[in-house]
Amino acid sequence: MDNPKILSALSYFSVLFAPFLLPIIVYFISQDSNVKYHAKKSLISHIIPVILLVILFISVFSSFTPLTLGFNDQPSLWIAIGPLLLIATYMLVYVIVMIWNIVQGIKVLR
Repeated sequence: MDNPKILSALSYFSVLFAPFLLPIIVYFISQDSNVKYHAKKSLISHIIPVILLVILFISVFSSFTPLTLGFNDQPSLWIAIGPLLLIATYMLVYVIVMIWNIVQGIKVLR
């Protein structure tokens, strides 16, 4: 094994222990363009769940405003089920991103 492959794979595997920190450090410290490519790619894949989490928080907290009450001042169905669907979607996306990062890290090591 050579160091560029290990650094590239660690950028992907860092989703398990240091999602943002390690790819950023590898990107700025490494001189190899291939390692920089993989560090940037892994960092982007680590940011995707964070963006989805921000959207989840905004939508959940905005669903509790008084303007979202339905007919007869009863909460609409979206208020009851919507946050659960968004949380399930976030969990699914997070698992998919984690599996993708592990697969990419294994591919780089080959």
